Amino acid sequence: MDLSKIFQSQKGFFNSHKTKDVAFRKAALSKLKNILRENEQRLYDAIYKDFRKGSFDTFLTELNLVYKEINYFLKNLDKLTRPKKVKTALSLQPGKSYIYADALGVTLVIGAWNYPYQLTLVPLVTAIAAGNTCIVKPSELPENTMHLLAELINSNFPSNYVYVAEGGVPETTELLKFRWDKIFFTGSPKVGQIVYEAAAKNLVPVTLELGGKSPAIVTKTANLEVAAKRIVWGKFLNGGQTCIAPDYLLVEETIKDKFLKLLKDKVAEIGYNDGAEHYTSIINKRNYDRILGLIDPEKIFYGGRCNEQTLYIEPTILANVTYDDAVMQEEIFGPVLPVLSFRNYDEALEKIIEGEKPLAAYLFTDNEDEKDKLLSRVSFGGGCINDTLMQITSDYLPFGGIGNSGIGHYHGEFGFLTFSHQKSVIEKTTWGEPDWKYPPYTNKKMKWLKRVF
Repeated sequence: MDLSKIFQSQKGFFNSHKTKDVAFRKAALSKLKNILRENEQRLYDAIYKDFRKGSFDTFLTELNLVYKEINYFLKNLDKLTRPKKVKTALSLQPGKSYIYADALGVTLVIGAWNYPYQLTLVPLVTAIAAGNTCIVKPSELPENTMHLLAELINSNFPSNYVYVAEGGVPETTELLKFRWDKIFFTGSPKVGQIVYEAAAKNLVPVTLELGGKSPAIVTKTANLEVAAKRIVWGKFLNGGQTCIAPDYLLVEETIKDKFLKLLKDKVAEIGYNDGAEHYTSIINKRNYDRILGLIDPEKIFYGGRCNEQTLYIEPTILANVTYDDAVMQEEIFGPVLPVLSFRNYDEALEKIIEGEKPLAAYLFTDNEDEKDKLLSRVSFGGGCINDTLMQITSDYLPFGGIGNSGIGHYHGEFGFLTFSHQKSVIEKTTWGEPDWKYPPYTNKKMKWLKRVF
């Protein structure tokens, strides 16, 4: 279909004000939820064809979060859309002050390939909840999920309300030329810059969910068994193709050898074999080759096996890594965990600060001072103390990056605010107004003005 015509039709439908009706929004969200539930097996089959992602992982890390977001808005939308009464300044008395959550209009959601359901549908759910129309551009890399999302949504929703646009770079480039009311993009910082530049030409507001080299720190006071278990899970989930996965590990020197062995034992215990249901293949040959190019064979502590036919890379732990190694120059986005050691905790934090601000940071410690130093000194999108990844699962926490790792937040109310305009309104009475703001101005009025302000 002609994307320009669909865009214009969505502008017309938004201007009919039907999408602003709360009952209409709830009905759309419930409909989407039912469509997904009725087609869960097809969703599992499609993503498995794309990169051998198992049904348990797909439900846990994708559909579960989509359902949760829909349920959040079905429960809270009445409250979120209600005008919020706030204090009224003395200078505006007698009167009342309100904040209205205003729908933005026609929105564009550009999804990511690594979690093609979650990272495409959660922003769509939020756009609908906030009262907007939406064109969704899923990533073309997992083509089976892209085709299925297009089929399920385009056959059940009118294109002037919600539409999934299939295609690759040419289609995305065309979409970026339109004057949207909001663009929501999830992907790499490199492509994020392209989106940002295109949006700037039309003064379109953007939310960019990007990535970066997210550190995990383990100090000698940590529960090492728990740390190893949670780091291995967080790092190798989805074949390491997770934007908030621990990208590299900083381990205190005195426990490095012990902790390396714990990591190795935990990986072996879980059994990330080629074809295991709980382990995902690399999305394509280009990324497969890129990840292998980051592995220094001389520094492999564990793993390193691969299979080009199935795009399988075994979880690989690298030891004796330095900040100058190739694996430390870019976000890995794969099942390779470089381990560096430190003697001085403050210096380790300084090395993190010297780099780009990461999307996530993780600290395993039982020391309050170490925790306070990380939280007060290091700027990052979000993270955990003594865990990994779990910050993304809460509707009551904002999810988003900072600096090179992103702009803006979403999830729950934070997403609702991202897809809304906070419209300020003063409602004045027609009686009792002091005349100090009207000419002629006098010294007496000046005295009253200074008192009021």
